[in-house]
Amino acid sequence: MVAAPNTSSAPLTGTVVADFSRVLAGPYCTMLLADLGADVIKVESAAGDDTRHWVPPRRGADSTYYLAINRNKRSIVLDLGDAVDLDVAHRLTARADVMIQNFKPGGLDKFGLDYGSVRARRPDSIYCSISGFGVDKGASLPGYDLLVQAVSGLMSLTGSRDGPPYRAGISVFDVMTGLQSAIGILAALHHRDATGEGQHIETNLLMTALSSLVNQTSAYVAGDVVPTRMGNAHLSLFPYEPLPTGDGELIVIAGNDGQFRKLAAALGIGEVAADERFATVGARNDNRDLLRPILLERLATKSAHEWFETLSAAGIPCGPINDVRGGVELATELGLEPVVVIDGVPTVRNPIGFSATPVRYDRPPPRLDQHGKEIRRELGIGQEAAHD
Repeated sequence: MVAAPNTSSAPLTGTVVADFSRVLAGPYCTMLLADLGADVIKVESAAGDDTRHWVPPRRGADSTYYLAINRNKRSIVLDLGDAVDLDVAHRLTARADVMIQNFKPGGLDKFGLDYGSVRARRPDSIYCSISGFGVDKGASLPGYDLLVQAVSGLMSLTGSRDGPPYRAGISVFDVMTGLQSAIGILAALHHRDATGEGQHIETNLLMTALSSLVNQTSAYVAGDVVPTRMGNAHLSLFPYEPLPTGDGELIVIAGNDGQFRKLAAALGIGEVAADERFATVGARNDNRDLLRPILLERLATKSAHEWFETLSAAGIPCGPINDVRGGVELATELGLEPVVVIDGVPTVRNPIGFSATPVRYDRPPPRLDQHGKEIRRELGIGQEAAHD
């Protein structure tokens, strides 16, 4: 665990982001932008972002969910139904380089906070809209990650072959949509630097899901194959899954023929790699029911820890199945310094490293309306309009 460095040379220093998003996809996107130096102004209702109330777990009075995705931001409370507060919102979007929102499509039109209205106030604005199912026939559908995991096909791929479908352990498509949105915003900022033009970016959870299912969606659209649940097995690789040893399970991977030859040699069954039934990726997949018992017989002779040491030394990808604590501890052991502390609040470090323009960690996740007065002053609004 390391203390947070305070830097002023992050890549997006000087970029202002008006963040009208809530929950996960948008706030995760804007936290990444804030880590890169952007001044992210988090606009909230008087009730606050929903994730402030998603407990347990807690750190003191704060939701750890909220803490996970809101560092480096400033918070202001605005009631868009109030004329004074709406004026603040309009001034903010006129000042901001980027606006991001995940209201239902059309939900901000009546407030003059749609793309056309924002562009009229600032022609070079980068405006990012996040939805669940797009702005056409899916506009009215609620954009919950669990729904998208279900309808996209992910849940049909998750779980044991003969068991029920399962959701992923995180809101995976919210996170991925946040990443896609950040990529789009960065590309649009680059384009604006070259041309002076702003633009409207649209992302949605369903298309992010179909793109992120990569080889599984490709199996259908390119091969007319509908993938199904295979438990922890891989559609196109074997072994690529947890395998039982003499004491516990171990992830064992042979991603190519060379790795399989190394694995067979380390297990003391080098001749198996020369067997035409197992010599190639395709052959191993076709004959995995024959190969599996051969591997399991050898793995049963030692514990998972012993095989981890033996196989790792031979250059074979393998590893234990950790809980989250174990994952953080492993990253710490490897010198990755996964935790940064900002004013006493621990958060997970941004995964990107820069040699010249480091990520910043200046602010802990803000209290509700913590920066309302100072933001109003910056927008030229008198104290009489400020909320006490």
